[in-house]
Amino acid sequence: MIYNIIGVMSGTSLDGIDIAYITFNFSKKWNFDLKKFKTFPYPISWKEKLKNSININPNELKSLDKLYTEFLATKINLFIKNHKIKKLDAVSSHGHTVFHNPEQGITIQIGNLEDLSSLINKKIIVNFREQDVKLGGQGAPLVPIGDKLLFPEYKCFLNLGGFANLSLKEEKNFIAYDICAVNTILNNLSLNLGKDYDFNGNFAKKGKIIVELLNELNKINFYKKSSPKSLAVEWNKKFIWPLINKYKSYSINDLLRTYVEHISIQISKVFKKKQKVLVTGGGAFNKFLISEIKNKSLAKFVIPKPEIINYKEAIIFGFLGVLKLRNEINCLSSITGAKKDHSSGVIFELKK
Repeated sequence: MIYNIIGVMSGTSLDGIDIAYITFNFSKKWNFDLKKFKTFPYPISWKEKLKNSININPNELKSLDKLYTEFLATKINLFIKNHKIKKLDAVSSHGHTVFHNPEQGITIQIGNLEDLSSLINKKIIVNFREQDVKLGGQGAPLVPIGDKLLFPEYKCFLNLGGFANLSLKEEKNFIAYDICAVNTILNNLSLNLGKDYDFNGNFAKKGKIIVELLNELNKINFYKKSSPKSLAVEWNKKFIWPLINKYKSYSINDLLRTYVEHISIQISKVFKKKQKVLVTGGGAFNKFLISEIKNKSLAKFVIPKPEIINYKEAIIFGFLGVLKLRNEINCLSSITGAKKDHSSGVIFELKK
């Protein structure tokens, strides 16, 4: 069976909307062919709206959801038009996470409204996290099922996006969880230097480690918890920024350097000697960060071609949609902590 799918992803680092056109084919095992891909950067106005969305009231959120769904539709339609895509079974979209607190039984993604189907005139699969949270799970990470079935040659995966998360295939278990915040912190610090991000880690490289800050960061209780566990921007607001703000008399370069050190220390703790780790997400382009991770770990970190780095999550959310269409498991309870494995997501058929 062959499926032609568009996968859509918007991450917490607010880089933009990643859209990928992929063909999935099952013949004894799953294969995929990434045919077209494009990132639509967020305009400043949308970056601000999304950044502030955590603080707005329910009515404002409802309005934002509708606006964001319309905005998302314009980008998907443009992608389909520009790439002259004719064969398309469905669009599978993650939406954008506004609020994620599974301990309170809440996870909210905007852009998952049924309206999206009529706006793009296609069948859609959306809202992948909510069902898992209702089943007592973390609603994250959801990527591991894609790691397991689409990249069978690897047993270890590291994603360096807004947050760092890992997937580990062990003999009997499949483990996945969030490690620490990455670009949600680094990019925000870089804004103080007039940059959206620290290219190649050049600013961090010039800085000096603030030992006291590093020690405080490394003592955060989350790192002692066992999986399943997940992170969100609310966690940064509560635990990371108050510590960084205590040291704001230091230069941004020093803060960046210290936080890179923190990331590399936390990542070095989770991978073992000689493990072969596939690295994706925007942080894979940060040469200084990658060099610090490699310096502290005995694992072997593999950087794939740029389109896999950039679009792996869009590919996998496309794949989650395929599994949902087949009513097959796309969410593993061993990873999220839900009561059972399940097929997550909501399908909206195009109304005739």
